Amino acid sequence: MPLRKMTSFGLLLALVGARLTCADLYHPDREAPRAAVTLNSNPAEMTANYWMDEAQAAIRARKARLRDAAAEHTARNVVMFLGDGMSVTTLAAARTLLGQRQGRTGEESQLAFETFPTVGLTKTYCVDTQIADSACSATAYLCGAKANRGTLGLTAAVPRRDCAAASEPSAHLDSIAAWALADGRDAGIVTTTRVTHASPAAAYARAANRNWENDGSVRSNNQDPNICRDIAHQLVHSYPGNQFKVILGGGRREFIPTSSIDEEGTPGRRTDGRNLIEEWQIDKISRNVTYQYVWNRSQLASAARNIPDYLLGLFEGSHLQYNMQADAASEPTLSELTEVAIRSLSRNEKGFFLFVEGGRIDHAHHANRPQLALDETLEMSAAVARAAELLSDDDSLIVVTADHAHVMTLNGYSPRGTDILGPSNDRDEAGVPYMTLSYSNGPGFRSHHNVTRPDVTTESNFRALSWRSHVDVPLASETHGGEDVAVFARGPQHAMFAGLYEQSQLPHLMAYAACIGPGLHACSAAALCSISMPLLTITFLLLYKLLAVPATSF
Repeated sequence: MPLRKMTSFGLLLALVGARLTCADLYHPDREAPRAAVTLNSNPAEMTANYWMDEAQAAIRARKARLRDAAAEHTARNVVMFLGDGMSVTTLAAARTLLGQRQGRTGEESQLAFETFPTVGLTKTYCVDTQIADSACSATAYLCGAKANRGTLGLTAAVPRRDCAAASEPSAHLDSIAAWALADGRDAGIVTTTRVTHASPAAAYARAANRNWENDGSVRSNNQDPNICRDIAHQLVHSYPGNQFKVILGGGRREFIPTSSIDEEGTPGRRTDGRNLIEEWQIDKISRNVTYQYVWNRSQLASAARNIPDYLLGLFEGSHLQYNMQADAASEPTLSELTEVAIRSLSRNEKGFFLFVEGGRIDHAHHANRPQLALDETLEMSAAVARAAELLSDDDSLIVVTADHAHVMTLNGYSPRGTDILGPSNDRDEAGVPYMTLSYSNGPGFRSHHNVTRPDVTTESNFRALSWRSHVDVPLASETHGGEDVAVFARGPQHAMFAGLYEQSQLPHLMAYAACIGPGLHACSAAALCSISMPLLTITFLLLYKLLAVPATSF
């Protein structure tokens, strides 16, 4: 890998940066004061069995309600799309933008996954928080158990940043990706964030702090990275991450040492001097498998023509660029990443599990930039459409959902077809315009003058990509929202995803459809159904013969 050594000044900057390894622009490593014990908390919620039992009971109830579901096909392939922060309001605004870009009024439009036959809702709260972050929610929808805020792949018995508690095997959870691998299928992850970020990390990592993406961040919490391995290390060296056939996203900085900079000038953040990208390659050499590491779009296109057994693509030092700001010559789209992943994983005849995240919807919302958030949503819709083209709904289940909501609101009484990114045709009580899309809180706050809001439409950068919509409560980063999020499903057993249910049921439902992992399986129900009808027929005939009474003549 062509890393460059840093100058002494660059090394100093990198070391200063290493002191900030826990910093996350969108998700500050801080928590509001809270009670030591959540009021009316149920101690059973801290165990994996509680959530497993809750999910299995719900599956049994659905089976009873959907009697014909057992006769459906089962899923060979499962693709889970996650729109990070993709609230129902985001969906409504994004579909409107889609239509308006096509010259229509917009409100009547549909995103690709909004045509799926089944729609449901999930409750996103976590064990210790009313409103979820992306770590505890990812643990729910990938590992099947609700957890504490900021923790990954661990039960709620583990408080955030508690390395000792995280080391207890009884607190460890397995993801649906691990369930797929155990069944002989393949697995992979695709994301527009760092591959070590909270959402994709729950597919392979166990961490008491989502920000432990490199060894320096573990040390910054006064913990030992040799005991609690950082997330990047787990991806390269631990099961199931080291078995993933496809890993595509950003985050090179988490894999390389502070003494080096990557291909595009981003300093590394590892303080242990290790280069995990090289170690990933060495691991594949030791297994005598084909592999390739790529860092730009042209290299990905080249790899796609002859896909190796294992493919690692890291296209940015941190997150991928927003689609509207990306250099198309060097950065692949989410649709392109998804297609390469599906073509790679489809070579396994037993099937696969693929996790795909449109992660920067969330980041744009945190920054109060609705135009970027909606465009990222449209990019994910395009990726879903491509996946649906590549995979048959006879044997491939596609599930689309979000991890949590945001506090963007779609408001006013504008006429049909009004620019969704513009001001409402209404005015406030002082006659000042307000935006159709605005936020409850975040960095877009403007000071009021004489109790009057400023007119944001007169700002010099109004409607620029960097422009922020207005908010009520000033915060450095906008918060998540606590309302339910939508679930869309297409393919085998899709009807099982209808209704309102706990977010932690999602991996159990996918596992049910695919016949992997613990718990009930659709294939068992289908087999029982196929056996029971002939058996009942034979039993009836035998009973009829034994009990038949000769006809009496009168």
